Amino acid sequence: MRRLIVFNNVSLDGYFADEHGDMSWAHQPDPEWKSFVEQNASGGGELVFGRITYELMASYWPTPRAIKNDPLVAEGMNRLPKVVFSKTLQKASWNNTRLVKEDLSAEIRKMKQDPGQAPGLDMLIFGSGSLIAQLAHQGLIDEYQIVVHPVVLGKGRTMFDGLTRKLPLKLTRTRTFANGNVLLWYQPAA
Repeated sequence: MRRLIVFNNVSLDGYFADEHGDMSWAHQPDPEWKSFVEQNASGGGELVFGRITYELMASYWPTPRAIKNDPLVAEGMNRLPKVVFSKTLQKASWNNTRLVKEDLSAEIRKMKQDPGQAPGLDMLIFGSGSLIAQLAHQGLIDEYQIVVHPVVLGKGRTMFDGLTRKLPLKLTRTRTFANGNVLLWYQPAA
């Protein structure tokens, strides 16, 4: 069975986007961090997005600017299969993207059981806080990879907005980077 993994950046006060939706604070230059991101971007997986994150990613990664600034990451983002969940989006034009308008939880359950969609590859959620809250509530997320950045935003949006129950997690590993970022791996505790 395929796993569903969340990979998100958060500020020290727990926000994955500031109050205006900006996430540029999470992309500060650092050679060790950049190397880690590039190594992991060349791997596999199927990317899972909500509409807002999809539109943000689709407006950047296929551009000449992205290809110039981050060629390895851009290559992976553009090559990998993608699924965008949206009831309002009319079409998904980014390369290798499938638009799903049906029930989020049912489709994720189906995708987890169907290795034919992306054989042997996990599914990865970036951003997409509303999806994360819904899927966490249903117990469909297998792992959370959270990068804590040494910055306090004061206001913003958490990736668990709308979650209506406690979500116990267990820490499975950590990695600290020279720039102060700390990557935490969590799995559901129950």
